[in-house]
Amino acid sequence: MVQSRLHLRGTKAEATAIYAALEREFEDDGFPLAILEIDEEKDIHEVSVYVDNEIAAVEGRFAQHANGKAIERETLPDVDWVAKSLEGLKPVRAGRFLVHGAHDRDKRRAGDITIEIEAGLAFGTGHHGTTAGCLDMIDRVVRRERPRNALDLGTGSAVLAIALAKLARIPVLATDIDPVATRVAAGNVHLNGVEDYVQAATATGFHHPLLKMNRPFDLIVANILARPLMKLAPDMARHVSPGGSLILSGILDRQRNAVVAAYAGQQFRHVLTTHREGWVTIHLKR
Repeated sequence: MVQSRLHLRGTKAEATAIYAALEREFEDDGFPLAILEIDEEKDIHEVSVYVDNEIAAVEGRFAQHANGKAIERETLPDVDWVAKSLEGLKPVRAGRFLVHGAHDRDKRRAGDITIEIEAGLAFGTGHHGTTAGCLDMIDRVVRRERPRNALDLGTGSAVLAIALAKLARIPVLATDIDPVATRVAAGNVHLNGVEDYVQAATATGFHHPLLKMNRPFDLIVANILARPLMKLAPDMARHVSPGGSLILSGILDRQRNAVVAAYAGQQFRHVLTTHREGWVTIHLKR
């Protein structure tokens, strides 16, 4: 798939303001954003948006926040950038978990709960603050509550589902709206030897027969985005066990209070919020 980069340049102050505006603009779209210092002495910084399609529409939305600056377009070569970028990534430790690629198997230590994730098209390598935050929270919650089953909603690479299976040895349903992600998830489940515990399925929200068959869940983990999480609050309440827990992430620091309020309206009690790299992970109980 050919990807395009839309970008503009300005001072640090200009670029920072535009980047913040684009974060809000594209919050629900998932378009990758970047801000880069080009020349410190001349105070030149560059803001980029990466898109696969609908380039003209995205460029129009970008222009609304560009303050009249010219937006340039670059067509990127057809390279598996996820695989290429993962070649240099170091293993990530979160709680008792170590997430690594095949090239870092030698970094495993006695006592590690290891999760091997290969480059793929699905989100979740452990390097993003939300994934690492969820892993740490999973470690905390499972040790205290010993859930009997779990749901990983929006599983992506299945790193969280695999973590749950390896740590708790319980049935885990891993769902994602994207069939490509589901295939990647199933491959990673096989790679990590937890097929007996984790079942991957393509589902939109809670609309799948497997969710009805397996509910209620003692633990639901959802690392998606704040607005979808808020909309899903009533469904979360219907699918979690009495006294069960939610672990929610994909939430910016500034969105935390709104998410907690949405779940308080469904009789969830806030237990803990952790912060990592501008993102939060929230533990709630019903």
